[in-house]
Amino acid sequence: MFALDVLTSLSVLSCVVCGYSSWGNLNPKLPNHVNELDKTSSQPHIIFIMIDDQGFRDVGYHGSEIKTPAIDRLAATGVKLENYYVQPLCSPSRSQLMTGRYQIHTGLQHSIIRPTQPNCLPLENVTLPQKLKEAGYATHMVGKWHLGFYKRGCMPTQRGFDTFFGSLLGSGDYYRHYKCDGPGMCGYDLHEGEEAAWEQDRGVYSTLMYTQKAVSILASHRPRHRPLFLYLAYQAVHSPLQVPARYLERYRSIPNLHRRKYAAMVSCLDEAVHNLTAALKRYGYYDNAVIVYSSDNGGQPLAGGSNWPLRGSKGTLWEGGIRAVGFVHSPLLMRKGTRCQGLVHITDWYPTLVTLAGGSLGEGQSLDGYDVWETVSEGRPSPRREILHNIDPIYTRAKNGSWKAGYGLWNTAVQAALRVGPWKLLTGVPGYADWVPPQTFSTALLAKRWQSERVRSDRGQSVWLFNISADPYERVDLSGRYPHVVKKMLMRLVRYNRTAVPVRYPAKDYRSNPQYNGGVWGPWHKEEDDEEEDDDDDDMENNVFSNHFGQTKRKGKLRWKSKLRGKG
Repeated sequence: MFALDVLTSLSVLSCVVCGYSSWGNLNPKLPNHVNELDKTSSQPHIIFIMIDDQGFRDVGYHGSEIKTPAIDRLAATGVKLENYYVQPLCSPSRSQLMTGRYQIHTGLQHSIIRPTQPNCLPLENVTLPQKLKEAGYATHMVGKWHLGFYKRGCMPTQRGFDTFFGSLLGSGDYYRHYKCDGPGMCGYDLHEGEEAAWEQDRGVYSTLMYTQKAVSILASHRPRHRPLFLYLAYQAVHSPLQVPARYLERYRSIPNLHRRKYAAMVSCLDEAVHNLTAALKRYGYYDNAVIVYSSDNGGQPLAGGSNWPLRGSKGTLWEGGIRAVGFVHSPLLMRKGTRCQGLVHITDWYPTLVTLAGGSLGEGQSLDGYDVWETVSEGRPSPRREILHNIDPIYTRAKNGSWKAGYGLWNTAVQAALRVGPWKLLTGVPGYADWVPPQTFSTALLAKRWQSERVRSDRGQSVWLFNISADPYERVDLSGRYPHVVKKMLMRLVRYNRTAVPVRYPAKDYRSNPQYNGGVWGPWHKEEDDEEEDDDDDDMENNVFSNHFGQTKRKGKLRWKSKLRGKG
């Protein structure tokens, strides 16, 4: 009930949100002509903590039974982002963080980057760490990459990070750092830079290992001489559900084993955040640091997560898949201890952090993100009024989707979602649509059963419209009541789609098998390979999808209009 009250109150509260002040003016005694040391010391250290698959409810301050005192404390003395959106899956969220661009503008609008695909974040995109590096930052990454690695140029150290310690894939064993992507496709996935980290591997649980690595980076850097960007992307709390036994003890009262393990993993993560914050203070970063905390997508109820009372789960375009836990903590915030209800999207971190760091944004970058520092820090209205959640031209599974259902403007078989002001439009098949309460039942009988609020009334539907400000749980579909709003939003989808680049989703490349690479997941595409031929093949495959979408549109329109003429 607490989470219900929180969300309901948030939809009524006015914007208590948060602004940008010139870093050069923080100290009024600074001279007009500062030396390089003064300049770098005025740039804030940026710590971005990315959590994997943490559900909207799965934090103490959203009413969870999971105890997260360290996270709650940071959020309570910072700014809670209560209208914060990410993407429904791992790679899409990370790609948008790194580029400040929607998926339709990088070609990654379908699914995730698979470990066997010759695919990665397109190299023509200038990444967040590259821009921060230009601004004089030391850039370090610890944790999960999941943005492709088929060739060396895709690796984190080739995309702007000075150092990298972590995994390249989307998941794996927390202790052995081993991952299988099908029969006979298994390999080791822990890397230091661009090499397998055999010597650094002590079989330590990854949450603890990554925190230790992050603390060692803080200990070895000189915070007064050069600003630091640390991207700490935890593997937790993604499946498999593994955790040291000592964290399970405190959740013996939860009979559902998946939920119990998941809760323990979150508690371990909370302890890691506490230790990281202590290190920031111990080594002299904290007073000039900005900490951003974000989940990459909604929780997965089948793996213990909970997005209650939101609808849907990870991998869906319902609120439960894309509305995320997020907050900013920093002594530099103007209004601490507030809730930010301004609309914020994961693409916004790119321009926000680059500007905050004193960097420059290129005119030709065509960013989809906004600088929201004034919104976060000072409580000013958000510059963002809409979010394109995605358009996936490959995912066309809505059996009853049609151009007719889309008023001749849009093929509603295509999976898409758009937010404009309070309105949210969905087309196609948005994904698993149930409302799932936390699986924490007190009896053994119920603990073995899957409990959810089943949705049956909208089967066969391919268009939905919700007023998210009034109905954050997506319970009342308004598409039939406000067809004029539906039409306007469909037209907006059409305009977005005109700017989309072809989908990058190549077929499996069997050369990716770790058995051909010393048992390690890593780059297999050699620099001397004929890249042009590969690109041509990819373009041909992508154009099939683009052309099919366009031809279907033209044919569908003609059929629909001819039917109207026949009726007339």
